[in-house]
Amino acid sequence: QVQLVESGGGLVQAGGSLRLSCAASGSSVSFNSMGWYRQAPGKQRELVAVINSDGSTNYLDSVKGRFTISRDGAKNTVYLQMNSLKPEDTAVYYCAADSYGLGQGTQVTVSS
Repeated sequence: QVQLVESGGGLVQAGGSLRLSCAASGSSVSFNSMGWYRQAPGKQRELVAVINSDGSTNYLDSVKGRFTISRDGAKNTVYLQMNSLKPEDTAVYYCAADSYGLGQGTQVTVSS
């Protein structure tokens, strides 16, 4: 059974940075795709960034140029470096790996 555990969330002022991490355990197979979703209160969940096994990436338009996704395949770990954070980035951020569902989430709060 695959378990995804996120960490690194917190409270930061606008313009600040945070780095999220997600460790996937329970599988000896490398995932094809790993990514991050987020959900703000009263809003639908949205895909923030995804990274594939070939290293290709895709980003939500609103985070392009500010967020960077990376992964360590050997450790089945994915990261999200978030710079120039804005109050509208406030949300619970969830890690995903292929079709194994989401982690429990980590709260990111950006104050203005």
